[in-house]
Amino acid sequence: QLQASGGGLVQAGGSLRLSCAASGFRFDDYAIGWFRQAPGKEREGVSCISSRDGSTYYGESVKGRFTISSEAAKNMVYLQMNSLEPEDTAVYYCAAEWDLWGSACSRNLFSSWGQGTLVTVSS
Repeated sequence: QLQASGGGLVQAGGSLRLSCAASGFRFDDYAIGWFRQAPGKEREGVSCISSRDGSTYYGESVKGRFTISSEAAKNMVYLQMNSLEPEDTAVYYCAAEWDLWGSACSRNLFSSWGQGTLVTVSS
């Protein structure tokens, strides 16, 4: 199971850190991804990290503002979000896929999903 947390309401320019906790498996052999879905839009990949080779991916709209990291000892993955913009408002999900290498971050590649956490950025 995956548990995402850390969402909330923040003003534009502010920061939030999302956390994804895993239970029942270890992240060591998995790729973990953060995805988001805004009202009326498709779910998109925000950032992904592969535990296999350390590759990371960032969507163009979040490059330079968001940072993905993992803490293997705690089986946690984080998404640090800085300089938030109203366009970042969405439900954020974390997802996992076993033995996924490289910087792939397509939602179709991930089979295990947690519940979402809502991020709202006010202007």
